[in-house]
Amino acid sequence: MADAATRLATLAEELLGSPLPVRLRAWDGSEAGPAGTGPVLVIRDRRALRRMIWKPGELGLARAWVAGEIDVEGDLYEVLDRLSGLLWERDGETGGGLLAAARDPRVRAAVAALFRLAGPLPPPKPPAEEVRGRTGGRHSKRRDKQAISHHYDVGNDFYALVLGPSMVYSCAYWTDGGTLEEAQRDKLDLIARKLALKEGDRLLDVGCGWGSMAIHAAREYGARVVGITLSREQAAFARKRIAEEGLADRIEIRVQDYRDVSDGPFDAISSIGMAEHVGAVRYREYADILYGLLKPGGRLLNHQISRRPEPDEEAYHVDAFIDAYVFPDGELAPMGRTLTTLEDAGFEVRDVEAIREHYALTLRRWVANLEREWDRAVRLTSPGRARIWRLYMAASAVSFERNRIGVNQFLAVRTPVSGASGLPLRSREWTE
Repeated sequence: MADAATRLATLAEELLGSPLPVRLRAWDGSEAGPAGTGPVLVIRDRRALRRMIWKPGELGLARAWVAGEIDVEGDLYEVLDRLSGLLWERDGETGGGLLAAARDPRVRAAVAALFRLAGPLPPPKPPAEEVRGRTGGRHSKRRDKQAISHHYDVGNDFYALVLGPSMVYSCAYWTDGGTLEEAQRDKLDLIARKLALKEGDRLLDVGCGWGSMAIHAAREYGARVVGITLSREQAAFARKRIAEEGLADRIEIRVQDYRDVSDGPFDAISSIGMAEHVGAVRYREYADILYGLLKPGGRLLNHQISRRPEPDEEAYHVDAFIDAYVFPDGELAPMGRTLTTLEDAGFEVRDVEAIREHYALTLRRWVANLEREWDRAVRLTSPGRARIWRLYMAASAVSFERNRIGVNQFLAVRTPVSGASGLPLRSREWTE
């Protein structure tokens, strides 16, 4: 009988209809696939096959990765890039990819062979890091709080390790040769300038994270800031930083849902990496609330990840790995839909800046931080959690590089009846 790797490679090629793009090593030490010095996809335990049989597609693969049953030796980005061209882009073209192939009568024999190779059923339990027990309606206040806690309340020390001293968890704004901290500072300053912040302005920072935007706006521009988050760990960390900066008289951090903010109007609102948590069913409500919290003439800066539009938008589904392990209930919208929703809420959208490549650079720096401090990251969380973050960030970097997802800054104004937007004639200069 052929060794495990050869059998797996043969089955994979039957299912995919293409040669295996990476070398494969199986649990018995055997190898198959392209020869050379490139990266190797390692299946350490055949339990991984049982997971993929019971949950075909991304969730089965994700569970095996988190459990350490699948690994990569060599360049993770190269493996993801090779597989992305075969699987993700193939899905968009064929309308089903691997799962559709598994249902094809022509490959049922290969699937049956996979069952025999996988060993005794049933599959192992899902890893402990998988989100469970979601309660309440999707994007209800209760469920949103659970989702935010799952993602953010995993330890401020872990986030500090990944994000670095800036503690900014969104796309940086790069120049050639700059450091991550410089690029994050430049992003915060770009937002402050787009909002035209000045001494005494009242800023609402929605989804304030660990307080970096609030601190920058208060320290550099003299703004008075209300920052809101649903994460108690984030709020505690932000308050400590603010006190150390001597800015407690200018910044208030609240554990509060955006739907409960009632003390407007604000001169400006920043929403940086927050709208992805809102959900399609709530996005118009979100835009309406922010519009209502701004004074006439006030500006909104909405910094948001987008996805490419689907030929059939009804077919869009949330990425299974991201939903189960990273951002529960998170959703991405096409850029055009976000713009239209902001306009429907009454905003005048004055500028959209696409900075997709900047996020790929940011994610690669975060992955480098994690890999450099891997042992400490595992101690701070768990082996599974560290593996989740490595895969999620590396795969996201490849997705930004391949233009499967993007990130955009929308500058919108609650333009008064007079029509005076308050923006300079050459708005890209971001000066009065």
